[in-house]
Amino acid sequence: MSTVNFEHPLAIKIRKQITQALNDFNMIEDGDKVMVCVSGGKDSSVLLALLTEIQRRSERKFQVEAAILDQKQPGFDATAFKAWVESIGVKLHIVEKDTYSIVKEKVQGATYCSLCSRLRRAILYDYAHAQGFTKLALGHHRDDVVHTALLNLFYVGTMAAMPAKLKSDDERNILVRPLTYVSERDIEELAAAWNFPIIPCNLCGSQDGLKRQRIKKLVRDLEKEIPNVYASIQTALGNIKPSQLMDQELWDFKNLKVSPSSLQDERPQPEPNEELKV
Repeated sequence: MSTVNFEHPLAIKIRKQITQALNDFNMIEDGDKVMVCVSGGKDSSVLLALLTEIQRRSERKFQVEAAILDQKQPGFDATAFKAWVESIGVKLHIVEKDTYSIVKEKVQGATYCSLCSRLRRAILYDYAHAQGFTKLALGHHRDDVVHTALLNLFYVGTMAAMPAKLKSDDERNILVRPLTYVSERDIEELAAAWNFPIIPCNLCGSQDGLKRQRIKKLVRDLEKEIPNVYASIQTALGNIKPSQLMDQELWDFKNLKVSPSSLQDERPQPEPNEELKV
């Protein structure tokens, strides 16, 4: 069994970034029961481990448990992963639902990710609500946020990304993304150092040419020329200037006028008794 070293320099760095996000967006409050949605991958696993360390250090009292969806993919085996989760003192809920067959049947000649994620999200939302969880913590990191913003910009025509905190459409769940300030490279390096069990995805991860991978390559290529490009884009997402965009729902362009008092102040004034010419 791999040992989680919370004093690893990257563990300390990422823990501080998670704590900053928790505070900035008030993600977790006293009395919360948090369900960390784990996939068996590096991102959500690092989040789970560090959130338990934050819970131990925090003055706020909250519970942390984990849930993983068994989608009935061939070869899925959570045994080693479950043992690792329990070794860090966390209860793991295994939710069984055959979405694998549904996705394989419904999606022909396209990527599975969209339908797969919608099904997975709905199942976990229902489970969290039924089990009395007050928050769902997702493992999306800073790079995911940036990639999603660019995907929406390039392929959908919207200015939207992954918010750090969100109420679900059915208004039954609050979603939080504590890794929102954390880079994927730091997570990859820490995951390699900790060497915990990984459950591979044989569905979405098995397909080539995904748009998200193309966007990831684009930004990482830009990073060679602009080292802080990820941080810059993320900062921009929190620094919106509605009057400088074109959304007429956010800014009343049609009724934008200069105030009469401003015109009066700036208009050249005639000399006393000077006849005005029309």
